[in-house]
Amino acid sequence: MGIALNTALVVAEAVYGYLGNSTALLADAGHNLSDVLGLVVAWGASIAAQRAPSGRFTYGFRASTILAALANAVFLLVATGAIGWEAILRLREPEPVAGVTVMVVAGIGILVNGFTALLFASGRKDDINIEGAYLHMAGDAAVSLGVVVSAALITWTGWLWLDPVTSLVICGTILWSTTSLLRGSIDMSMAAAPRGTDLAAIRAFLLARPGVSAIHDLHVWPISTTETALTCHLVMPSGTADAFLMETAQMLKTTFRIGHTTLQIETHPDNGCALAPDDVV
Repeated sequence: MGIALNTALVVAEAVYGYLGNSTALLADAGHNLSDVLGLVVAWGASIAAQRAPSGRFTYGFRASTILAALANAVFLLVATGAIGWEAILRLREPEPVAGVTVMVVAGIGILVNGFTALLFASGRKDDINIEGAYLHMAGDAAVSLGVVVSAALITWTGWLWLDPVTSLVICGTILWSTTSLLRGSIDMSMAAAPRGTDLAAIRAFLLARPGVSAIHDLHVWPISTTETALTCHLVMPSGTADAFLMETAQMLKTTFRIGHTTLQIETHPDNGCALAPDDVV
């Protein structure tokens, strides 16, 4: 539904932005186009993530959701660059704008983008991919509001420079809102521990488990935008039973939201992780 509504909005804004000679409305159309592409990518990634693992892709295609989040951020940056450049050119040579037409079309944009943003609002805190879609839609609603205000002021005052200035303000808003998404998606692409993961607490939890004298090779990373994996070596001089492993994995899932756990039991400590010092992992 979100894709269909925003595609129709892109066409309407592009046509009336061109006819109304409004770079702000054209900028909004360009931003909405990047949103449509982002929604398509996110939708495709969610489908790909459901594919079963294979001999080569042992985690399946879950990581495609991370790539989709990164692509969404890139789409926004590219669209912002194009919008900003056109606004700078128009600022040098302002042109008349069909204010009423622009206000009506942009007003429709507020409704469409606001409604679509609400569709993603509930899940945005748990999935960076959904957060990206939400930011796209919420940002578009704000952009459309800015276009309405700008067109109204131009109609009443005749200040043609407001149209490109509004576009530049929109660009700044988009860049600010995209920073978190870009940083988060890059972190996930680099297998960084997901946001909110407390490695110190996880380490303390594992060390407090019965029979554990030491741990090493502790690694936590995202396998998708909603799933987290953990591997760790537990030094247990007396050994343990399978029930201990199952119980520990379940506690990690309920306490730290880590759904894919691999624990290796050792009765004697080895030389630690070859990737980093013990104080890191």
